Amino acid sequence: MKVEVFTLCKAATIDSSGSLSILSTFDTITATQIPIVYPTCSLAVRLRFDKIEEGNKTLKLSFIDADGKKVLHTLEKSFTISIPSNSSTGSISFPLLLQQLKLKTFGDYSINLAMDGDLVADVPLCVRLHSVRH
Repeated sequence: MKVEVFTLCKAATIDSSGSLSILSTFDTITATQIPIVYPTCSLAVRLRFDKIEEGNKTLKLSFIDADGKKVLHTLEKSFTISIPSNSSTGSISFPLLLQQLKLKTFGDYSINLAMDGDLVADVPLCVRLHSVRH
């Protein structure tokens, strides 16, 4: 399996043809105080599988702070990869909407993607103090 896209963004959608659209990826949020509530963002994911990898899969996404504590509940998604006989690979794409993301401290966070129990990718998120200059 290859992770083709795994990014935090302002919005992600899939159209009727299965194309993944991504708007404004980011890895840093600045704020003047904590806690902050980030109103809406998305995770965009696109995974590619070889023919030999067909079958049932379990994906887990976890969002943790610098101390390894969960920020959000772990998301688990099971699916089946089936690749047409005339193809050597197949892909799956999906957007995940994150609403009212509450971040209690400044610092580093990580969004981790595991497939069948193995960590395969992570996305960093830095929450920094925004200094106001007068």
